[in-house]
Amino acid sequence: MDEAQRAAEIATAQAQFNEFLLGFPNVVGTGIGYRRRQGQPTTELCLVVMVSRKRPLAQLDADAILPRQVGGAPIDVLETGNFAV
Repeated sequence: MDEAQRAAEIATAQAQFNEFLLGFPNVVGTGIGYRRRQGQPTTELCLVVMVSRKRPLAQLDADAILPRQVGGAPIDVLETGNFAV
């Protein structure tokens, strides 16, 4: 599968699950981008879930833990802070 097809699949998952993901505490947005490892982008496209503050899993309540993927799209969590409206 080429990158454009993968991006289209992730965009479909984003549209389908955006409202669900925005319902999690601390989530401020979603987008499509490359997974980051140790602050550096990789070549893996994913659904980026933006949070105001990223916390270790051990500090999260069970209902605040995001799934690892939705609709076949892997999720990467990115701390962005809050967005002005």
